[in-house]
Amino acid sequence: MDLRRWNVRHVRQVLSVAPAFAPFPQTDSAELASLKARLGDPIIADLLAHAERDVETPMPALPARLYHEFREIGRREGYEDAQRQRRNMLYRLTLAEWLGGQGRFLPALEEIAWARLEETNWAWPAHARELDRYEEPTLDLAAAMTALDMAEMDYLIGERLSPNLRARLRVEVERRAMGPFLLRNDHWWLHSTPEKQVNNWTAVCVAGAVGAALYLEADIDRLAEIVTRGLHSLADYLETFDREGGSSEGPDYWTYGFGNYVVFAQLLHARTGGAIDILESPFVRDIAQFPLRTMLGPGVWASFSDSDHNPIFHPGLLTHLARHLDLPDLLGLGMQNDFAVDQFNQFAWPLRQYAWPLPEEAAPARPGPHDWYDEMAWMVSRLDPADPKALRLAAKGGHNDEMHNQNDVGSFMVVASGKVVLTDPGRGRYSKAYFGPDRYQNLFASSLGHSVPVINGYEQAPGRDRKADVIEHVHSAAEDRLALEMASAYPDEAGLKRLERRLTLRRDVPAGRVELDDRYEFAAGAGQFQSVLVTPLGAQLDGGSVVVGEPGAGVSIAFDHNEIEVGFDRRERQEKQYQPAVDLTRIVFTPRQQNREGRVALAISPLI
Repeated sequence: MDLRRWNVRHVRQVLSVAPAFAPFPQTDSAELASLKARLGDPIIADLLAHAERDVETPMPALPARLYHEFREIGRREGYEDAQRQRRNMLYRLTLAEWLGGQGRFLPALEEIAWARLEETNWAWPAHARELDRYEEPTLDLAAAMTALDMAEMDYLIGERLSPNLRARLRVEVERRAMGPFLLRNDHWWLHSTPEKQVNNWTAVCVAGAVGAALYLEADIDRLAEIVTRGLHSLADYLETFDREGGSSEGPDYWTYGFGNYVVFAQLLHARTGGAIDILESPFVRDIAQFPLRTMLGPGVWASFSDSDHNPIFHPGLLTHLARHLDLPDLLGLGMQNDFAVDQFNQFAWPLRQYAWPLPEEAAPARPGPHDWYDEMAWMVSRLDPADPKALRLAAKGGHNDEMHNQNDVGSFMVVASGKVVLTDPGRGRYSKAYFGPDRYQNLFASSLGHSVPVINGYEQAPGRDRKADVIEHVHSAAEDRLALEMASAYPDEAGLKRLERRLTLRRDVPAGRVELDDRYEFAAGAGQFQSVLVTPLGAQLDGGSVVVGEPGAGVSIAFDHNEIEVGFDRRERQEKQYQPAVDLTRIVFTPRQQNREGRVALAISPLI
């Protein structure tokens, strides 16, 4: 699907004949009454009770000193947490007034809405760094999401809002989002360049700025320009996906980036009467199945890049995709409806949670025994997909200049009895340093935090040329195997000539087995080679093997103890984003004799 085929003239023609824009039911409509009946009285009553408490709760302050904390000490949580509290109060009040407020929540709703319109910055401190000049607002993720927040609040509550508020809302959304999107070309996320590829930002910012225009822009000629610019930008975003629909940003950023693509798709479909449907293509259908294909077991996904093993996929997103693209397995990912509205950064998802809840019952998703993303070199292998406790393996090749990059060429994770026993630890805490020059000193972004070798004391280096070449990929009834040549992932100073890594999930042995086989050769003379496994569980040496976890939720790692010695490098309280800190243990397997060539072979079996 080429979104660039749409031009301003064609988009205008479509917009000019489209029916009335009605993406969601409005107050006093039969459609809203039907929605309320489906939700049921208890859910709505609980929402109204929360909104009543919001009426009595003081609004969090956002002083300039909180904004400057990121610049001064690299901390973003102070401002963002307070801003998020404001957002969620406004979201609850808006939903409560929409579904049953009858005017009682309007004063509190307008008070917070005015405060949000008067914030100096809608952009987050990590992105703008400084408080904006009035004439040059920063259009980032948060600013774009806020624009859509305001537009959807205006649509749902409509003329019950004061005329002054509605007028100011339009001025601020134009100044901070719609105008900058249309008139400025300095947004790095607008299009890919040879130096930098776009990523999830593109979908989020387009959904926010252009989505708001679909609600608010009255000039059809100008709206056609904005929509066309958005479609062309999204064409670059779609090019970030593997040809099988995979994203190197991982499942967490699928729900954020592609989720916002879907938000925009639904609004554009409604605004054009279905004439422009950017979900209807085989490629987008493949992208929509990414969480199905990266699922390792109930509640566990491949956690490569800045993604965690337990992502949350928004219920409204799954419901819409399942219906629109006839993908019922998306309803069975194990997600639950959550009507609490207390941890959101954008109104799009609580609104769509209430508008498109998951069904009360859905058949569990049915992943196959094997999935493969060729361009990214991601392999997901399941011993027995029907048994949630059976062994699982996820492994990747790729390169070290991916979106939300971590130096993780050759990384893998193993799941046994539904528990992550060998991990790719996902994302670290989003500090100033994490997205700055010191990123790879952080354990989560460094190859030291991944199950990959250390060569002569050197870890992997960043860069697109620091990569793996796929030697072999095999899927059969007996085994799944990925073989990589990955010496180029390391700096020249490591002195490595060859490093072949083979990862195999064996189906032809009882209970299955994962085999790791690292074969290496140094360019000149003997060197030190260390093969590392990373676990969030306890690990100890037990005779000729290492035991990780416990019976029923662990693995035994067999090795030749005459040739290899084992060490344990424990890293406690490693800070993560959106999750509690974790304790990680690096299990280090080192050949006792340094040679020019060598091999480390490990057999990883579930503890029964």
